[in-house]
Amino acid sequence: MSALYLRALSLSHFRSHKSARLSLDGRPVALFGPNGAGKTNILEAVSLFSPGRGLRRATAEELSRKPEALGWKNTAELVSLHQVHELETMAEAGQARSTRIDGKAAPQVALGRILRMLWLVPSMDRLWLEGAEGRRRFLDRIALSFEPGHAEAALTYEKAMRERNRLLKDQVHEAAWYAALEAQMARSGAEIHRNRTLAIARLSEAQQDDSAFPAAALQLVSGAEGPALETEDDLAAAFADSRRQDLFAGRTLVGPHRADLGATYVAKDVEAKHCSTGEQKALLISLILANARALAQDFGAPPILLLDEVAAHLDAGRRAALYNEICALGAQAWMTGTGVELFSELGNRAQAFEVTELDGTSAIHERELG
Repeated sequence: MSALYLRALSLSHFRSHKSARLSLDGRPVALFGPNGAGKTNILEAVSLFSPGRGLRRATAEELSRKPEALGWKNTAELVSLHQVHELETMAEAGQARSTRIDGKAAPQVALGRILRMLWLVPSMDRLWLEGAEGRRRFLDRIALSFEPGHAEAALTYEKAMRERNRLLKDQVHEAAWYAALEAQMARSGAEIHRNRTLAIARLSEAQQDDSAFPAAALQLVSGAEGPALETEDDLAAAFADSRRQDLFAGRTLVGPHRADLGATYVAKDVEAKHCSTGEQKALLISLILANARALAQDFGAPPILLLDEVAAHLDAGRRAALYNEICALGAQAWMTGTGVELFSELGNRAQAFEVTELDGTSAIHERELG
């Protein structure tokens, strides 16, 4: 199987990092140090080499190191399917983020054609307990990992829906004003549904019986009463039929933006939202690993994994099992933890870096795990 990894990463005026460079060899990367030292900032920098707003969904201005606020720039050397690419992402002060691939300006979606990336961060620990929006975003990141065009479909749908909602709020009743927008929403909405359904099917196929992490049965829930809205015709009819109700509400009440993701702990036949905190975390890890296995088959190389504080709530046995699965997969997993002992089971299978902070500036030093 081919490799996919960053072999160099440079940060300039990004968050707490004034200047930093890491040289990498494709092994997993263990980042350890005290809370607030800047470990997650490194993962966030890596996440910006994939389509979207990164693992914290921050604005370009929020990413700039303070108090200078000069803007920021991150660069990376990517090894992907036997090719090497130079990646840059940056934002000057007061400007939007921009991306360059091999020295040429490129849209963010182009990043999805040369790499795949998945992440798991502590804020996702409550995924099964909080609102549907977070679960939709989680599912859409999975769908995007399989189909980079999913981002374009989502943007087209959201833009058309914003225009339709504006008409609804202004109490516009003429059907002709809605028809073109609803046709766009129906086309892109059907594509969104297909991509989500495919993503769920691939995760189900890629879960392993011999994994240390529990299998999850996933279900796409329409979020509306009645039959699921799957096809372009279904959606177009639903949008037209719901105009009266939507006018009263001032917003669009049906469509893929109302969908939800359901999950069940298979071995116990218990919905994820009713599982213990530890079981919910294990289910999330299981889904990320299944996603990675499926991508290794479909893309030809395992994805880059960003796992923030993933080992903090795992016992030694589960930690070792996680590291074994990551290494067996051959993925470059970027992992953070407060203490080096959290990564002892990796030994020389990983590169380790200590992250420290002094007077608001982060520093990175390579260390040995064992």
